[in-house]
Amino acid sequence: SGAEVTKTKANPKDLLTEIDPLCEKTIREAVAKSFPDHDFLGEEDVPAGAEASQAAIQSKLDNAKSDYLWVVDPIDGTSNFVHGMPLNCPSVACAYKGEVVVAVIHDPHHEETFSATKGRGSFLNGERIRVGEQSTIGDAIVAMGSPPAEESMKMSLKALPVLMPKCRTIRMIGSAAIMLAWVANGRLTAYWEYDLSSWDVAAGSLLIEEAGGAMTDLQNNRWTLTTRKICGSNGGNVHRDILASLDEAGVS
Repeated sequence: SGAEVTKTKANPKDLLTEIDPLCEKTIREAVAKSFPDHDFLGEEDVPAGAEASQAAIQSKLDNAKSDYLWVVDPIDGTSNFVHGMPLNCPSVACAYKGEVVVAVIHDPHHEETFSATKGRGSFLNGERIRVGEQSTIGDAIVAMGSPPAEESMKMSLKALPVLMPKCRTIRMIGSAAIMLAWVANGRLTAYWEYDLSSWDVAAGSLLIEEAGGAMTDLQNNRWTLTTRKICGSNGGNVHRDILASLDEAGVS
């Protein structure tokens, strides 16, 4: 079963349940207990909307209270959660001086815990994982978002007719964290999206890089905590061709 919506955010399609802040409170308290000097940024701390989320991460980086910053989405895929679809999860990352160094994405519905530590690889339930081996876009399963914001929606619709004929298939799963984790273990070849917040991507970015993949913006610059337009993939020709296809579609 799903969860009851308590309110919507900046867009009526962007939902919030009473569970979201409770999950964030639990994670925040656990971090504070173990690492009382670390800073913390959670989605539920920030007013709705892209501008507010961008300002929040920039403020944390510019006015750092600690070298360590935890970046947390308590329930990524809230719409799935509301409708009882088992594709939602918490996404937890810790950054050191602006660089993500620890990541955990836990899928409670399938008892799968994806984890990574910088320089030590990515793991699923303790077993090492790697990105997929597809070498051409024609063999790639590419995920993308179905974003609520109007501009992001327009960009997704522009990309579809260009990308779809070139790749094996397109998937829209409704949880950025799960799609990033699935790129890291090869279930998906790539995932791109036009406008995401730091807490949506921080953990998944490290999972992909430590699994041997590429995590960039749409101009092929390496992803950082302030990057909002993202592409994560198994790298190489696939990554290059997806970015070229998005450029061809006028997504920038």
